Amino acid sequence: MTAPNFDIDIDAVWPASTDWEALAARAAEAAAHVAPELAHEHLLVSLVMADDEEVHALNKQWRAKDKPTNVLSFPMLSREEVLAAAALPDAPGMLGDMILAHGVCAREAADKGIPVETHAAHLLIHGLLHLAGYDHETGEDDAAEMEGLETKALALMGIADPYAAVQQ
Repeated sequence: MTAPNFDIDIDAVWPASTDWEALAARAAEAAAHVAPELAHEHLLVSLVMADDEEVHALNKQWRAKDKPTNVLSFPMLSREEVLAAAALPDAPGMLGDMILAHGVCAREAADKGIPVETHAAHLLIHGLLHLAGYDHETGEDDAAEMEGLETKALALMGIADPYAAVQQ
């Protein structure tokens, strides 16, 4: 299946023992399976796997939140443009920018008792869905839809439902 491609910049705080580019490609393919509008090889995502300080500064600047967060997504296309691009042989190039914070990701993974790679895969899928125009903050139905897509995409990667423990 075709999926968005990544232009990746990986900060040294992310362990070199993991092939983050391969993980991002697998996450993009899984996301494209559940959200077919992402199944386009001409869509590009700029991905920065950063430290907490960089994400903190961006979160403060763009969202007025003075703290780091796990993932930030900055879409370049509207939801309508993403859907229209899916029908074109040569889609517009840049889907958007995504930034993951290593420290936040590692702490959340440790709290959940899962590998950092597993949590990073979830955050990559979450961020890609945001870039495609999905938004869990616009209402309960939208949140349920996005969580459902994330769960299905993660299952394709052999990763358990991250929301199952929360729902019990």
